[in-house]
Amino acid sequence: MITNGVPQPPTVYPLAKARVWAMLVGSLVFVVLGIVFLVAHSTVKMTVAGAAAVPFFGLCAVLIIQRLLRDRPELVVDDAGVEHVRLGRFAWDEIAAVRIREQQVRNAKQRFIELVLHDPDAYLTRAPRLVRSTASMNARLGFGPANMATNTLPVPPEEVVEAMRRHRPGLAVQY
Repeated sequence: MITNGVPQPPTVYPLAKARVWAMLVGSLVFVVLGIVFLVAHSTVKMTVAGAAAVPFFGLCAVLIIQRLLRDRPELVVDDAGVEHVRLGRFAWDEIAAVRIREQQVRNAKQRFIELVLHDPDAYLTRAPRLVRSTASMNARLGFGPANMATNTLPVPPEEVVEAMRRHRPGLAVQY
C-alpha cells in the first residue's frame, strides 16, 4: 500500500530459530529411537517402525538443517505480494483470499496460513518439487497447495494476516 506517495516497507518475518532447533532435536531423537528399534529386533512392529522412522525423520532433520544454514527470512510481505521460503513468491493478484486453518492429529494442533489461489494449477506448474509432491495429499485433506506452517514463524498467524491486510487492503480473509 502506498501512503502519501511512499510505498510501505516490507514486513519481514525471520525463522523462529528456537522452535526450529527444537524440531531438529525432536527429529534426531526419533532417528535414534528408530535405530534402537531396528537393532533390538524384538518385534516385527518395532522393526517396521524403526525402518520407517529412520528415513522419514532423517529427511526431516536434513531439511531442518538446510533451513537453519540458509538463514533466510521465513516470510516477506510487501506491496507486490508474499514470498515464503518454501512456497516461493505470490503476487497479490494470484491470491483470492487467505485463511488460518488448523489440522489436529491426536492431541497436537498444527496451524497453517493458507493462500487461497485463483488458479492453483498455474501455481503448481512453478511450485517447488516438495509442494507438487504433497499437493494431492493436501487436496484430500481439504487444503490448497499453498500452505504456510506457522510453527516456523516468530509471531501468531493472526499477526501475519494483519500484515498482509496492511499491504493489501481489501484482501479477503476467511475464518
